[in-house]
Amino acid sequence: MIDQLPPVRGRLTEGRLLSELTWLRVGGPAEVLFQPADLQDLQDFLAALPAEVPVFPMGVGSNLIVRDGGMRGVVIRLGRGFNGIEAEGTRVTAGAAALDAHVAKRAAQAGVDLTFLRTIPGSIGGAVRMNAGCYGTYVADRLVEIRAVTRQGALVTLPAAELNLQYRQSELPEGAVVVEAVFEGPQGDPAGLDARMEAQLKKRDETQPTKDRTAGSTFRNPAGFSSTGREDDTHEMKAWKVIDEAGMRGATQGGAQMSPMHSNFLVNTGEASAADLEGLGEEVRKRVFQHSGLQLQWEIMRVGDPLEN
Repeated sequence: MIDQLPPVRGRLTEGRLLSELTWLRVGGPAEVLFQPADLQDLQDFLAALPAEVPVFPMGVGSNLIVRDGGMRGVVIRLGRGFNGIEAEGTRVTAGAAALDAHVAKRAAQAGVDLTFLRTIPGSIGGAVRMNAGCYGTYVADRLVEIRAVTRQGALVTLPAAELNLQYRQSELPEGAVVVEAVFEGPQGDPAGLDARMEAQLKKRDETQPTKDRTAGSTFRNPAGFSSTGREDDTHEMKAWKVIDEAGMRGATQGGAQMSPMHSNFLVNTGEASAADLEGLGEEVRKRVFQHSGLQLQWEIMRVGDPLEN
């Protein structure tokens, strides 16, 4: 396939194992992995790419299960050239490949409060796509606009209001690749913002399996029960609580486990396949439904094809 693709200045790699690029360390090969040299390289490639070739923008793989059979088409992964962070006044502009934690720290240095990003794993492109949030604040609360390259190679600016940002979801044009996001946050004292982020990190490390191979929260909180995550929501129906009540804390399948420390975290204990992880997640959903009648929704994105027998 690689011989049939447009020429690039970046890197095209055939058959790259995506298990090397995801936090859960599972996943088959990408038919082709494209790492663009810069914005123009990305635009030119997409403009010339045949319309029937599927594309999948991938960040740092922090919220992703790639199935064992891999992914067809072109997986696009942004790197250097897409990770800049600039602050001016109360606005912070970040490249899609910039890590959420780095954006939070750079903003704090400039006296801008984007501290909610500090403990969110992953990069800004993924945070926008998933409307990531923590401690009662979401991307939707601070996002001004994004820049994205469409499947046809055009660079467009989209106001946040056009993305229909909802709980853990957004509406982006099909095949579009987010390349930059502009945030606006409240002003704050840099030292105070740093102290807040340190407290958040301490709390996270005390309550979540941060040293294990996970992809963050596995399931969304049940809709209508603290589904927004805001501080004034009710908290009786967190996903971890209904998983516990269904007896699935610590449950295993192959090399996959629901963390004994936090039962809404799916863990690769060392030798899990994507099928192990997804299969255990589906078993959790089944048991929760049998116990409480609630349908848990995946928060981790699952993509690609199963491994053929």
